[in-house]
Amino acid sequence: MRVLGIDFGTSNTVAMVRSTADARMRPLLFDGSPLLPSALYFNTDGKVLVGRDAERNARLDPARFEPNPKRRIDDGEVFIGDHPMPVPRLFAHVLSQVSIEARRQLGAAPEEVRLTHPARWGERRRSLLIEATRIAGLGTPRLIAEPVGAASYFTAVLGSAVPVGRSLAIYDLGGGTFDATVVRRTQSGFEVLAEDGLPDVGGLDFDHAIIEHLGKTYSDGRREKWEALANPTDASDRRLRRMLYEDVRGAKEMLSRTASTDIHLPSMDIDAHLTREELETLVRPYLERTVSCLSRAIESARLQPKDLVGIFLVGGSSRIPLAAHLIHTELGVAPTTLEQPETVVVEGALCIGAAVTPVRASGMPRTVTPPPQPQRPVPPVQRPTPPVSAVPMSPATHAPVSAAPMSGVPVSPAVQRPPAQPVVQPVVQPQRPVTPPPVARPPVQPPPVQQRPAVQPQPVFRPQPPPVQPQRPGPFPPQTVRPTPPQPDDDGSERNWIAVIVVVLVLVVILFAVLLKTAF
Repeated sequence: MRVLGIDFGTSNTVAMVRSTADARMRPLLFDGSPLLPSALYFNTDGKVLVGRDAERNARLDPARFEPNPKRRIDDGEVFIGDHPMPVPRLFAHVLSQVSIEARRQLGAAPEEVRLTHPARWGERRRSLLIEATRIAGLGTPRLIAEPVGAASYFTAVLGSAVPVGRSLAIYDLGGGTFDATVVRRTQSGFEVLAEDGLPDVGGLDFDHAIIEHLGKTYSDGRREKWEALANPTDASDRRLRRMLYEDVRGAKEMLSRTASTDIHLPSMDIDAHLTREELETLVRPYLERTVSCLSRAIESARLQPKDLVGIFLVGGSSRIPLAAHLIHTELGVAPTTLEQPETVVVEGALCIGAAVTPVRASGMPRTVTPPPQPQRPVPPVQRPTPPVSAVPMSPATHAPVSAAPMSGVPVSPAVQRPPAQPVVQPVVQPQRPVTPPPVARPPVQPPPVQQRPAVQPQPVFRPQPPPVQPQRPGPFPPQTVRPTPPQPDDDGSERNWIAVIVVVLVLVVILFAVLLKTAF
């Protein structure tokens, strides 16, 4: 099924399509942007321009330009130039532009249309919206309250958990109005518990406050030129006024990202400097009213701010950082903000009743990343060292290590990187050296000598090896005692040295005798 969702706003209209075949949502782009200005311009030939084309042609004849049709919901008829036009037909021109783009992207007419509206709109206003949809050729739409669509986005797209019976507050600050709503989660969706609003607070009112500030600051000595901008009387002045309002709106949006900006004042050749602090000073009274309105809506629902799952900020004007700051300060709840709050309502409306959470064509749904939890340090695990049964070998010579370990520090063999195919060496069990018991030799009987008494042999003293002391069990592997090499015979060494000395003396005497003989 091809579903078209439309959020008809005061300043901009947003539309998205969803196909149940691939569960993907795609925003409709108008001149490369998902935001379609809700403005209309009526040419002299009867052709109606919508969106940015209407804004560009508004400089030619501002009397044929309607920038905010939604604000004329209660006017019945609107005069565009010299021609009256009913409000439903005025709305239908904007919705027709959406229908043309949806047919081009889907390849056919949408099978279902979902249209959002403010929660405070009564039956009469909703009937005018339905009539406008039929005139645009979209059939009878399914109407969805804007806070319900925002709450669906909060749960379906952001993945935030709202248990059944819990409540969520929606702070909707758009271009023309402000709406505060408290919704509660039910088994089938969301229901509105309480709602409140301000019809005279929105982004357009912020623009007007900036214009008045510029007039007070830069009109000294240029009173006539400023009056022509503020209250134009001819087409030329109306074009200049339109240019001024466009620059002011762009500067306001820029100050949500930067600390300062410049605004060109046409016909005065002045680049007015405006800072974020000045903007916040101008809009603070309006934003304080919105926070008070939100507090009243929460009280009407018989809840406290701490009882809410969260406060969700939607609408293009909610980008102003001061709005979230005041809510957090006054109510003690940090609100949830988004980078593109204009598309929240229509995207949430398409998620209602979907068996599978739709996925945006540009990627996976955006999710709220929880703050990182501090990680507790994990104490190192002391693993017991298995007893080494093999004789420790030197890594270089593979010979037994005979050095004794240092006191208190176990000696570990050098760690070698295992080869690709390790060869398992047989484990050699250390063997204690076994000293054979001394062999009793019979006394040597010399040959008998006549007329001489038999000589008794003297006992030969041979050093006995020290007794082997049993090793005590300890934390170190048993060490193999290297056998002591045989010591040279001291008597033989002494005889060798005497012989060498004698030879040297003989040579010296011979040499001396030769020298004497030669001399004489």
